Amino acid sequence: MTTHHNEPPNLDDESLHSLREAMINGQIKDRGITAKRTIAAMRGVPRHAFLPRQMSNNAYDDNPHPIGFGQTISQPYIVALMTSQLESLPVGSKILEIGSGCGYQTAILVEMGFDVHSIEIVPELVERSENILSNLDLSPVSITNGDGKLGLPEIAPFSGIIAAACGDVIPENWLNQLATPGIIVAPVEGKKNQHLIRIDNTERDGAIQQVICPVRFVRLH
Repeated sequence: MTTHHNEPPNLDDESLHSLREAMINGQIKDRGITAKRTIAAMRGVPRHAFLPRQMSNNAYDDNPHPIGFGQTISQPYIVALMTSQLESLPVGSKILEIGSGCGYQTAILVEMGFDVHSIEIVPELVERSENILSNLDLSPVSITNGDGKLGLPEIAPFSGIIAAACGDVIPENWLNQLATPGIIVAPVEGKKNQHLIRIDNTERDGAIQQVICPVRFVRLH
């Protein structure tokens, strides 16, 4: 078998596990994320399984990576930051995920014990992620090829809605499909850049919005 000098050797399981631990410690815990369920899920889900085999060596880098069709797998820290916003929701809570992409965020949510319903606009990514998630025994309750802006009214209300694509505003459909209490975590386009926001829908005070940090995501189509 010919080995190309410009292709790094594939790492073994032990090496990949070590890289995953280094990711958790250096990129997530050291940046102040303490959410136990989120960290445990990211420890349990093999990020490299969601990337092409030749990219396994870089799967745990502190970067997003392209997954084709103009989409990316988000930086591990951003996945942890967004997921940790749902940490307070109990196991079995119904979650709507917008822009499931390669399925990595989906797997984290499933590993946390949520009932996940995902929407992805690219049909090829739906098929690819379904296969990966099935092989890992981390399939969501449903995964739909469709327009994420519409949500899934037939399955609503959702205790949590999490989006990996950025629009100019939070779609009204999401607000209408959010339970009380409920949490939305999504990027929104501002005048100069994108910001990750969190909306808490409360019985007492209604929808309370807070800005978490600047981010960069693909556009919500």
